[in-house]
Amino acid sequence: MIELWNQEVERKFFNESVKFATPEQLFYVTDKNRYLAYWPKGYEGKKSTLQSRNALIGNFTEKWTTDLIHEIVKDKGLFAVQGAICDEIALTNMSPADVVISRNKNINQQAEDILAIIEVKMSIVWNWELQGGKTLSCIGDYKTHQGNPGLLRSDSMLKGIGKSINIRVSSFKAATIPIIVMGNTPITNSYYPKVDHLKVAGIIQGFWSVNPKPLDDNGENLKKTEKHGFCRFDDFEELKKAFNVLLSEERNFFSSMKNKNELGKIIETANREGTYEKKAEVFLKLIKE
Repeated sequence: MIELWNQEVERKFFNESVKFATPEQLFYVTDKNRYLAYWPKGYEGKKSTLQSRNALIGNFTEKWTTDLIHEIVKDKGLFAVQGAICDEIALTNMSPADVVISRNKNINQQAEDILAIIEVKMSIVWNWELQGGKTLSCIGDYKTHQGNPGLLRSDSMLKGIGKSINIRVSSFKAATIPIIVMGNTPITNSYYPKVDHLKVAGIIQGFWSVNPKPLDDNGENLKKTEKHGFCRFDDFEELKKAFNVLLSEERNFFSSMKNKNELGKIIETANREGTYEKKAEVFLKLIKE
């Protein structure tokens, strides 16, 4: 049984990272010499900034997501590729895709082979304490510490949105590629209408959380927004089904700013075609001119 994000995944991250990083690079150190993943709520002692963990957790979560998605697509003869580059749709050396689903496993990709793009916005969710340099204990969920992990961070949301828009406007070749922003937390209330609008507008096909139980008491935990711009997945099969739907339907992103007269002419011309598919093809062609 393939599990989604949980405490054991985070434990694995710390256990692997302490082999080549110091405790001070992975944990905050309190006034009382406690090594904690986050400052606890109510902590008023001296604080420091911890940047060294970001690159480590970033690489770990991208690799973990790549492995997870590989399990979903391998029986289709497809590949999950970490750090893919495709200059024609703004996936450059400086800003590669976190993960793509592709017909081949090359780092350098052609747009025609990319079937989906996944941007990973995950971080450590629970608070952890390292005791005696060896023993790792989970001491609370994200409601107990001062950090805003994953999709609860406004900058993570904005970076995910910004990169997705950059891909969308880079080339018409990006118009058929769905984009998912994958996290391991819920989103804040203020983003509910925004993620739904982004989905309806076709810019991002969903903000998906793969953490079934981010709160220890199973408290308030959003399952989905009204128009499914955000969705939480509770097991591997549910996630696999969603990806199967995503990959089985051919979609086209289209956007334009035309006056009603121009738009009316396009609709009239497209409507002369005999089938819904041909009408759509002509409409999409004319809307881009």
